[in-house]
Amino acid sequence: MLLRVPLVSGFCGGVPMTGPVAPKNDGRDESLAERMDRNWAELLQELRVLQTGVQILAGFLLTLPFQSRFETLDDYQTRLYLANVVLAALTTATILLPVSVHRRLFQQGLKETLVSSADLIAKFSLAGVGLLSAGTTSLIFDVTVSRTAGVIAGVGLLAVLVLLLVLVPAWIRRRARKEESL
Repeated sequence: MLLRVPLVSGFCGGVPMTGPVAPKNDGRDESLAERMDRNWAELLQELRVLQTGVQILAGFLLTLPFQSRFETLDDYQTRLYLANVVLAALTTATILLPVSVHRRLFQQGLKETLVSSADLIAKFSLAGVGLLSAGTTSLIFDVTVSRTAGVIAGVGLLAVLVLLLVLVPAWIRRRARKEESL
């Protein structure tokens, strides 16, 4: 069964979208197919950046059990470690999902659906990277300093990531719309 995700108001591959086409005064003279190709290329580049970050964190996590100090982890630290490993694997899977969908839908005339779906998947991937970063930071602080420091570091980083990844883009979008209406 094919998942159809309509384009809605928001951003797609870094390009403001309202409906299936970009705003009229975007300064580009391109067809819908050209726009979708460009948006797809931009999304793939964004996913490459995400993938590198996740690979680094996952690689770090996978080396921990081979360290002598790993045996001294308490139950909470072991569960937090395993949760981070699972989160790294799931985030890797979501980052790979648009490529898999593209392979399945290749040359079926569904580029617009592919791009809008990949946009949504990239947002979930960003959330996974944020949670993974906060969880890994929490684990490191918990092991090296204290449980309290681990919780504070993890929650603090998560708050900063929400600010940077959610609130700042929303503020920029509101500011741009306000300037357009002047």
